[in-house]
Amino acid sequence: MNYVLILVGFVLLIKGADYFVDGASAIAKTFKIPTLVIGLTIVAFGTSAPEAAVSITSAIQGQNAIAMGNVVGSNIFNLLMVVGVSAFICPFSVKKSILLKEFPFVLLSGIVLLVISFDTALQGSAQNILTRGDGIILLLFFGIFMYYLIAMAITSKDDDCEDIEEMPLKKSILLSIIGIIGIVFGGKIVVDSASAIAIQWGMSETLVGLTIVAIGTSLPELVTSVVAAKKNQSDIALGNVIGSNMFNAFFILGISATIHPIQIGASVITDLVVLLIVTLITYAFAISKKKVNKMEGATLVIIYIIYMAYIIMRN
Repeated sequence: MNYVLILVGFVLLIKGADYFVDGASAIAKTFKIPTLVIGLTIVAFGTSAPEAAVSITSAIQGQNAIAMGNVVGSNIFNLLMVVGVSAFICPFSVKKSILLKEFPFVLLSGIVLLVISFDTALQGSAQNILTRGDGIILLLFFGIFMYYLIAMAITSKDDDCEDIEEMPLKKSILLSIIGIIGIVFGGKIVVDSASAIAIQWGMSETLVGLTIVAIGTSLPELVTSVVAAKKNQSDIALGNVIGSNMFNAFFILGISATIHPIQIGASVITDLVVLLIVTLITYAFAISKKKVNKMEGATLVIIYIIYMAYIIMRN
């Protein structure tokens, strides 16, 4: 039964992403909002719903150690697998504005997370902990990012969506809603079913959490960005990754830490360093020729496979 459910989940993910990208692109054209803004906000926050559900629920229950690992793991997956697979299937160009403005925000989020998390080295504390104060700082950074996006939406005109199909506003909104429902529920079905199968095969719950659950909660980003890249909507494909990483780092962790402080293990600090390195590598690929090609996409995927092998051996 679990095998059937996995297939159903993937169908929901793929069709949901298809509808979501079409609907979001049409909304952008209707209101003359840059598709990049749509990708950075509606698409990104929608596809981050699984991470938000897992992390915030854990925080409310006072068991939010999973939140940090979930967010860091998802952000690494987004930069390596989402960008990598999208570029490998359909190489996409990267606008100069993304390289100069939006992408540096992702680098900033990684630096901020490492600085406020590494208490043992930077403050001489006995343990690393994300306090409520740290959570508020993260939420303030999220507010700055949102202010920037709103200002960009107000002052910019979208000149890149002439090829987007005209569609009535009600239909585009309905498609977007149906799409995000399909994405969220499809992702949940895949994660739950794959976890059940993996445990039946003898994998530990810890390993399942670090691999299948972490990857599963990022499936919406992966499928949505691949679909967007194939539809020539590179702004949505890359904006989805940037926006999701910002939402994960600043909003989800900010809310989680504000609800309940998060204790951070030494292994997570290592993962934060990996996240910074991965961000720099992806940024270097994007800035080199203002595009990410098939070879660079394949390289990012290989790096993720190596990282996953390390995670499995470490645990």
